[in-house]
Amino acid sequence: MAEEKHFHHHHIFHHHHHFHHHEIVYKIKEKYHKHLEHLGELAAAAASAYAVHEKHEAINDPEHAHQHNIHENIAAAAAVGAGAYAIHEHHVAKKADDEAHAKKHHYHFFC
Repeated sequence: MAEEKHFHHHHIFHHHHHFHHHEIVYKIKEKYHKHLEHLGELAAAAASAYAVHEKHEAINDPEHAHQHNIHENIAAAAAVGAGAYAIHEHHVAKKADDEAHAKKHHYHFFC
């Protein structure tokens, strides 16, 4: 029994469907990285608030001021790190958005 070969026939809308899939993938990536950017912003705000809290505790509790200053410095470093992470995710989300637009324009030329 001979095997039949199935040929995939491309029609005029094939590229449009392919474009749609890529656009969806890039939009999902953009949304995911935008979500991570917002989490980074939230973490930076929380760490900053904790650093300010520890600064006030160092003033109000002079007996344990050194420990509060250590916690303040750690929280400040965490805030800087979280802010840098948020900026990084902003650039990744923007890159995904740019790639989605590049794919969109690329496929419009060939459709």
